[in-house]
Amino acid sequence: MSLSARLVRLIQADGPMTVEAFMRLCLHDPEFGYYATRPALGADGDFITAPMVSQMFGELIGLWAIDTWTRLGQPAPFRLVEMGPGDGTLMADLLKAARVIPTFRACAEVWLVETSAPLMAQQRERLADQGVRWAGALAEVPGGAPMILIANELLDCLPARQFVRTERGWAERRVGLDADGALTFGLAPAPEGFRPPAGLTGIEPGALIEVSPAQEALGTEVGARIAQDGGGALFIDYGRDSPEPGDTLQALKAHQKVDRLATAGEADLTVHADFPAFAAAARAAGAATTHIIGQGDFLRALGIDLRAQALAKARPDQARIIARQHHRLTAPEEMGALFKVVCIYAPDLAPAGFEG
Repeated sequence: MSLSARLVRLIQADGPMTVEAFMRLCLHDPEFGYYATRPALGADGDFITAPMVSQMFGELIGLWAIDTWTRLGQPAPFRLVEMGPGDGTLMADLLKAARVIPTFRACAEVWLVETSAPLMAQQRERLADQGVRWAGALAEVPGGAPMILIANELLDCLPARQFVRTERGWAERRVGLDADGALTFGLAPAPEGFRPPAGLTGIEPGALIEVSPAQEALGTEVGARIAQDGGGALFIDYGRDSPEPGDTLQALKAHQKVDRLATAGEADLTVHADFPAFAAAARAAGAATTHIIGQGDFLRALGIDLRAQALAKARPDQARIIARQHHRLTAPEEMGALFKVVCIYAPDLAPAGFEG
């Protein structure tokens, strides 16, 4: 039985499901879910992430982590955590850059938070002999010490609910069955008392909005952890920096957008990160947050222009490749503007990269 067939049976038995439930099953069903069984990252896979574009990304994040540790007073020990670490490239480049400060690595207790067995296997191979520990959830990472957390393209994988403004009020978008028994989108009454997020006003009939309880719950969890133990948590993802309507649910396979309902469990399924709601949840839990900025601005603040120039000077034969990588990471029409960055931090910390 395929995941699509299982979804049909579930809907036949229980009725149409929320988009949130659909996303969760497509990504994490133990038998058929995308991340549970067949995540495919890289040029030959379904999508590529910033660490795979260039080593510069991971190196600069590593220097950011060192700077954050220094601003914290060089605590020993501290937890260096990456959530959603993909194939391990980001952490590998981060630790490589950290060699410039041996005491940083000596004080760091490195944790990767991962739920995908196939990706964990890749991480173990790439990070062999690095003393890395794994956890299935952030709650499994011991507290009692400051935490420096990195998460690149994690929020977009956390499921969202979708609501549509109709002439008679709000309705929730659900996944049901059409007359032929195939998966289709439909509408059901919104839960009693539903209200659109703060900041969304003047929504016209036909407009769709997304709400992600999972993203907000993570903001609450990270904010509470940082408020209690200290440190800083850096989140980088594609998404919105202000409340706005729009259907951002997409499925990617072989670097192409594909039918969201016809590829259940076979494609990566994401929504845009809701940075305003995520940051607000962290603040409500007692942490502070920076303003939300574009990835290009953040990387330039960390020195990516100088790093690209140094790499090109050291390897003239690779200069054009390095220039293309730099452009992809920072240009507004590439990843520079669509991808946003925010830091959740203890009130006594002033994280680097957000000073402008």
